[in-house]
Amino acid sequence: MYEGIHKSMSKDQNIEVVRANYENAIHGTDIVSLLNGYAIDPMGGGEPLPANIGDRLVRELSAIPHAISLLCYVDGNAAGLLNAFEGFSTFQCKPLINIHDVVVASGYRGLGISQLMLSELERLAMQRGCCKVTLEVLQGNTV
Repeated sequence: MYEGIHKSMSKDQNIEVVRANYENAIHGTDIVSLLNGYAIDPMGGGEPLPANIGDRLVRELSAIPHAISLLCYVDGNAAGLLNAFEGFSTFQCKPLINIHDVVVASGYRGLGISQLMLSELERLAMQRGCCKVTLEVLQGNTV
């Protein structure tokens, strides 16, 4: 059972955003693959993830109670990833969500995937009573 499944049809494509289940081997593989694809991209630094990171990533995420990973599938293919973490706003005395990674695989850009994932995260944030959602962006990320 997935929390917050969002489906959309775009240009005869089935686009689905799901909250990743860290115990699901397919989701785990897709998280590492998409994040590594981003790392290899010049915007992500141009270097693959070190093997020890890829091997541990999903296990470590699963140990963080407030980690949130959303996956986007286009016609069943992993196309997008959003990693975020719940934090706390001391000024508002409420939870917040910080987006750490937003990845859209190069062959799927321009379909609105990042917007779908952000909309799902906003829905989750509102459901949790969060006061805001923040986003970290690399200095060279002009998009």
